Amino acid sequence: MKNIVGVKFKREGKVYSFHAAGLALKQDDLVVVVTDNGPGLGNVVTEVKAVPDEQLTANLKNVLRLATEEDLRIRERNQKLEQDAMQFCVRKIAERQYPMKLIDVESLFDRSKLIFSFAADSRVDFRDLVKDLVQRFRTRIELRQIGARQEARVIKGLGICGREVCCATLLHTLDRVSVKMAKEQNMSLNPEKISGLCGRLMCCLGFEYETYVELKRDMPKCGKMVKTPEGKGKVIRQHALRGEVVVLLESGKEAAFKTKDVQREK
Repeated sequence: MKNIVGVKFKREGKVYSFHAAGLALKQDDLVVVVTDNGPGLGNVVTEVKAVPDEQLTANLKNVLRLATEEDLRIRERNQKLEQDAMQFCVRKIAERQYPMKLIDVESLFDRSKLIFSFAADSRVDFRDLVKDLVQRFRTRIELRQIGARQEARVIKGLGICGREVCCATLLHTLDRVSVKMAKEQNMSLNPEKISGLCGRLMCCLGFEYETYVELKRDMPKCGKMVKTPEGKGKVIRQHALRGEVVVLLESGKEAAFKTKDVQREK
């Protein structure tokens, strides 16, 4: 058994598991951890729990320590470096007229690398830009092209529901979203109504999809003939959240029934 804790490096990022060792950690603690890219500063987002060795992920890393005042000062200096790098890179992109848009700059905790995330419609030959950045910041440089969903997650904004976009709050990973998910939830297939700020299908369609599948598992499908307390009819709509189906009866009347009150015809 090992004590495992969940850590996030960004608010909208993925939760990673680390070995808490003998540290007494609680939610919202700032900690320094070991990563593949050296030390990293993250936020504890789960309580410590004991996990059997056979359930642990491979290459499990350790929490080094609770963050110190010096660690916080390093974070502040890194944030200033990221701002300076952003301004410099935007200026160089404009000077060289590259068809790309800089979205975010991230400095590793030990400043061993600067990661520049950008959006572009096609491949960009940015070798001269990398030379500019290396000459200016004297560290390793990585330019990473990201998609529309990742761009929306970084920029954030409000969805049509009035809340902050799911990709920046609820979702730890950006899984594939399909039109099938919209159909399963009886959503309008109008692209304007099911597309997010990124212009792609809304992430919340995938977030709620499994719930709708489970709720509709025992419901008769649309087009199926059923027996109801008011006679026979054909299912024309499903209301998964209410546990109801709307049936067009042989009399021509439409009526809603709870799933438990209808029987499929054999």
